Amino acid sequence: MSNHLALVLFTALATLVLAITAAAGAGYLSRRDGASYPAAITRAAAAFAATVTVAAALVTATVALAG
Repeated sequence: MSNHLALVLFTALATLVLAITAAAGAGYLSRRDGASYPAAITRAAAAFAATVTVAAALVTATVALAG
């Protein structure tokens, strides 16, 4: 396995772990706030999607700047 592929896989795994952690935290906190289960799941999904979107934007910007 090349170093480039290993770096890409590690970055993808780290992003997924971060996104899942953010989603779990958002779902837990919204449930503690009194939201229903569907509302908590919706907020968790929104947090997951936002985290992945920000990570993708950062990767795109980094690649564009690096050339």
